[in-house]
Amino acid sequence: MTLSASETVLTHDVYAKARFNMVESQIRTNRVTDPRLLAALAEMPRQIFVPDALAGVAYVDKSIRILPDRYLLEPLILARLLQEAIVESDDNVLVIGAGTGYSAAILAGLVRTVTALESEADLAEKARRNLVDLGVDNAKVVSGPLDQGYQAAGPYDVILIDGMIAALPDQISAQLAEHGRLVTIQSQEGRCGAGMLFRKLGGLVSGRVLFDAAGPFLPGFAPRPVFAL
Repeated sequence: MTLSASETVLTHDVYAKARFNMVESQIRTNRVTDPRLLAALAEMPRQIFVPDALAGVAYVDKSIRILPDRYLLEPLILARLLQEAIVESDDNVLVIGAGTGYSAAILAGLVRTVTALESEADLAEKARRNLVDLGVDNAKVVSGPLDQGYQAAGPYDVILIDGMIAALPDQISAQLAEHGRLVTIQSQEGRCGAGMLFRKLGGLVSGRVLFDAAGPFLPGFAPRPVFAL
């Protein structure tokens, strides 16, 4: 069905209002104060990154399923992680678990370059199309196992693991630049999840808890089964 011009304008206005409410009611009121980040969130049409049937709930503060086992993180968790990463305009950034490209698109407006790693071919293709449609020219989507990172474009000033992990693989830690920051959600040994900030100083990576958070485990990052004898 083709929308009329008036229907198109109305739809645009509805999404713009929902996006405004998301930023002002969900995000700004929860200790997210970075003006560049808030502006990027206020401008990015999140509805194009979710399945068409879920576009109406694109700005609700919850994770949205994009494949049976893959989700977009809820906006507040993403916003708080990105604020803690202290992204700067000349940063080289890696997004692990790019999904349909939402977090990569947000970051592309804040940093120099973004590499978005995705293991699912359908999601990678959707992310590429979304970035092209938005005119984003400083982000690229690459394919490969998520738990291996993407060494070819590193080292990275910032790494976002866009989902939950049980443990941070050494192979990914090694791709951080000195003074680099990595943000994600971590849950281990049955504990509640937490937003985490890892930093590399003197070649060593250490992490600290930021806030309580939960989300789905990314492929390759779930806890390994424990076998009892």
